[in-house]
Amino acid sequence: MTLQLAEILDLKAAGPLRGALLEARGAPIEIDASGVQRFGGLCLQVLLSAQATWATDGQPFMISAASSAFADGARRMGAQDLAPDPIIQE
Repeated sequence: MTLQLAEILDLKAAGPLRGALLEARGAPIEIDASGVQRFGGLCLQVLLSAQATWATDGQPFMISAASSAFADGARRMGAQDLAPDPIIQE
């Protein structure tokens, strides 16, 4: 399954993100972060929790196509291992 992240990952986005991840639990998941323009701490917590849950369940969890905003936000909040190298926007 592929989950497309919202452009704005703020407080309002955390609940829906959590719900979408709960629905996807038990199967491999790829998180498409290519459209993220702002990345807040609460959504980071949701993603880190999901990453740990998928690891506990023995299922693949991958974040792909990270935008610069997503990758930079993850690095600033100390979660650089969460984000792959950002995609290059030309």
